[in-house]
Amino acid sequence: MSAAGGISTHVLDLARGKPAGGIAVRLERRDAKAGELWLEVAGAQTDADGRAVLVASGEPLALGTYRLGFELSPYFAVHGTAYFFPEAALVFEVRAANERHHVPLLLAPHGYSTYRGS
Repeated sequence: MSAAGGISTHVLDLARGKPAGGIAVRLERRDAKAGELWLEVAGAQTDADGRAVLVASGEPLALGTYRLGFELSPYFAVHGTAYFFPEAALVFEVRAANERHHVPLLLAPHGYSTYRGS
């Protein structure tokens, strides 16, 4: 049985060694018909485990270029942490609508990293 699409994320705070809950995340898709503008697809907030689902498995997923935007400054402010990046933007391509797209964010006050998860 093949995966049924979907887009999700998981934010881990490497400095605190914990999931990063309460981060606002928005999902946008680049629209060539609209002059390459980014159109909002969905929004969510990471839960206590640092997870958010932007497009549920089984929902239609258009092929194209997507961007996950993470609002980081409120999260760092709550924890009294000095930071360098007030937000993070991760751009990726959906080339197969039926594949799951899990895009984790590994977060630290002065940097971040990502990868295609499973």
